[in-house]
Amino acid sequence: MIPTFWTSSPSMPHHWSRQHGRLGVEVYNATLPSWACVARATLAPPPLKPRPRLLPPQGSKGLAVPALFLLRLLPPALPQRPASPWPWARVVPSCRAEALGGGGPTPGEAPAAAPRCSRGRGRMRRRLARLVLLCLGCGLCSLLYAFSQLALEQQQQEEKDGARRQRAFPLRRQPSGAAAWRRPQQRRREAPGRCKNVSMSYWNSYWMLPSDVCGKNCFWEAALRYDISKPHPSETMHLAVVACGERLEETITMLRSAIIFSIKPLQFHIFAEDQLHHDFRETLDNLAYQEKFNYTLYPISFPTENAAEWKKLFKPCASQRLFLPLILSDVDSLLYVDTDILFLRPVDDIWSFLKKLNSSQIAAMAPEHEEPRIGWYNRFARHPYYGKTGINSGVMLMNMTRIRRKYFKNDMTTVRLRWEQILMPLLKKYKLNITWGDQDLLNIMFFHNPESLFVFPCQWNYRPDHCIYGSNCQQAEKEGIFILHGNRGVYHDDKQPAFRAVYDAIKHYTFGDDLVNALLLPLELELQKTQHTYCGRIYKVFIKQLTKSIQDIADRRYERR
Repeated sequence: MIPTFWTSSPSMPHHWSRQHGRLGVEVYNATLPSWACVARATLAPPPLKPRPRLLPPQGSKGLAVPALFLLRLLPPALPQRPASPWPWARVVPSCRAEALGGGGPTPGEAPAAAPRCSRGRGRMRRRLARLVLLCLGCGLCSLLYAFSQLALEQQQQEEKDGARRQRAFPLRRQPSGAAAWRRPQQRRREAPGRCKNVSMSYWNSYWMLPSDVCGKNCFWEAALRYDISKPHPSETMHLAVVACGERLEETITMLRSAIIFSIKPLQFHIFAEDQLHHDFRETLDNLAYQEKFNYTLYPISFPTENAAEWKKLFKPCASQRLFLPLILSDVDSLLYVDTDILFLRPVDDIWSFLKKLNSSQIAAMAPEHEEPRIGWYNRFARHPYYGKTGINSGVMLMNMTRIRRKYFKNDMTTVRLRWEQILMPLLKKYKLNITWGDQDLLNIMFFHNPESLFVFPCQWNYRPDHCIYGSNCQQAEKEGIFILHGNRGVYHDDKQPAFRAVYDAIKHYTFGDDLVNALLLPLELELQKTQHTYCGRIYKVFIKQLTKSIQDIADRRYERR
């Protein structure tokens, strides 16, 4: 037989047969007429051999399912091409015919099915995609496990630090002892099986709940139970005060002002000398609105090796505030105020500043002065201080968890020190140069760490210095006073009668009486009598926010009806 070959004669068909996935050839004899077909052979591929199944060894049934699942992810074995029985025939896979030959089916021919090799490639892509998803899932699980281990190490480290602080403060009472000072209403325990009420903060880098909260080491439950973008309705605000000497009445008046206007429940942390504990309990247990607050009494305590030196710094017990992050180790955020503070707005308002702190800020305070020409620090200080005029620590909002974790820059060593490590070295270095005790130490600390402080406006810590030489707090003139600070004893003398009028009005107000007729109107009449003083000339700044607070209370009562 004469060898055959493919011809390009226009009188001869120029296509290859496509038989739904089979391999086809057409053999033409060049010596015969143009339309004479000598032979046409259609070769079908042999059936695919089944892949051997990999079965686990006997006694290892747990490995069978993962092994078979992984086998399904692998691409299928490629079929073996059959050898052509005719050496002179050219065999071309039909799935390539469209690219090499004439394209689609001829007129009148039914559409061909999808080529076998195209279907194989699609299955291979899907299985490879499954394999990639499996690898990503394993990587995510490994990452979550690493985070949980880091969180566990951090928790263990905090427990060790707490034990060291406990040894440094032997006078600190345990929670069981402090519970004896609380009112009976506070001693109730949560029902078994109920999740502990905690405050989750956005600084938590590990997204996990504490061990005594439902869902141990479960970041999903933390994300679902707490929405940090808005305040939780049952969130408790923690307020601390230090009272020594003749400060009982002043402290009670401050606590009354916080109870009258606040919305969310309050937890008072009262640090007082032992002889004042009975009077505090007797007074607070008889106050109205018991459902709005709880309180805990603490003894005055300092590190044992330097207790005498700390206690006599500035005023008695004033430096106790420096050790609050170490003593209240289970409190996340805290508002510290002096005893001579009066709230003219709900504590909720200043508490909301916690959400305005950026990731590096640990505390918020107001400037010592607005006008540098009458400032004390910029004229007389013999130590570093924050900003242009220093800061006042009478109202101090703290994220105490950040304070306990931060390492502070300082001018004593190139090594950064933690809060409990830096306090005593600062005192030893500057004790001959400081005048205002603990406030001066805070100024020195934030001078070296200015990025860690948030400064709120002067109406949140309004003092006689803002009006005694003429008004120099522009924000208070526009919006009114939010928090009144009667330092220099102005509540108890006649030097600044406007401050004393506000103090007396809140002190003598009876809980449950009409706030307008029993508080606001009598106060306004008394303030009008003080217009002969610089502070009295702008007496309306004292009642602007107070009026708004009373109106807000009336609106909330109307909505409940």
